[in-house]
Amino acid sequence: MNRRSLLIAAPAIALPGAVRAQGAWPDRPVRWINPGPAGGAGDVLSRLVGDRVSARIGQTVVVENRPGAGTNIGMTAVARAAPDGYTIGLASIASHAANRWLHANMPFDAQQDFAAVGLIALVPNIVVVPPSIPPRDLQGFVAWAKGLGRPLNFGSVGIGSSQHLAAAQFGLITGVEIIHAPYNQAGQMNTDLIEGRLDVLFQSISAVAAMAQAGRMRPIAVSGPERVPAFPDLPTMREQGVDVTTTGWFGLCTPAGVPDPILARLDEALAASLEEPELRQRVVAGGSVPRVMRRAEFARWMASESERVGVIVRATGARVN
Repeated sequence: MNRRSLLIAAPAIALPGAVRAQGAWPDRPVRWINPGPAGGAGDVLSRLVGDRVSARIGQTVVVENRPGAGTNIGMTAVARAAPDGYTIGLASIASHAANRWLHANMPFDAQQDFAAVGLIALVPNIVVVPPSIPPRDLQGFVAWAKGLGRPLNFGSVGIGSSQHLAAAQFGLITGVEIIHAPYNQAGQMNTDLIEGRLDVLFQSISAVAAMAQAGRMRPIAVSGPERVPAFPDLPTMREQGVDVTTTGWFGLCTPAGVPDPILARLDEALAASLEEPELRQRVVAGGSVPRVMRRAEFARWMASESERVGVIVRATGARVN
């Protein structure tokens, strides 16, 4: 595929760098691959954080969206790129925790084919229901669901997403039968909830905050371990007696084999960027929680996340052939 066709297939947006860095790296633009769709939480974070990393390494960072196959298409491109520091990628709960348990034939090894750089943010979901149903809290919703006489219907952006995993964990803990409907577009999923074709969503905050605040859907819980700034009075699921703490997350990685000095510089640039008050405010406004975690700790944490998520996936029996 030539350069023109690549740009048509996967539009890239250049983020302006500040002063050109000294030394051998970087002496040309760095490609940041987001394995999710344009406009999603990963895309928003990639552009916000990529802009600040660009300023700190003194070179343009180009964000390229490569969605598909539950992040496997984009992350395969990262894994197979030259280990020279000019390709970096957005790791997530799907690519580095869930997919190995879901896909029969993975195109990469999440622990062996990448080098960790650092965590960027946690992306908690909120539990929302149609405003037409009676429940106003989680325990009320569980009781209502058990009296329905049919399974609950829920949607997510895909098998292995934090939305899917949180809902599956909810079903396992409460004993409520719940049926998954994967969507390609979050907008249609939200419409189906509002109009009552879905019973519940474990949706990203940025995707539903305005509709929830306008009363078009009713938030009843946070599915992460902590309350969120956008809904400070909304209790977590754990606070309401259902110990679901699954939350999405995004971090930065490179192909395996990138020289240690380059990894160290990316690690430092990312951590320093995430300490900037203005960037932190913008990340929070987008529904995420910025979290600094340096590369050694991040590598260990991703491995532990994979084991934790594996328990949930195996319990649900979910599988992608």
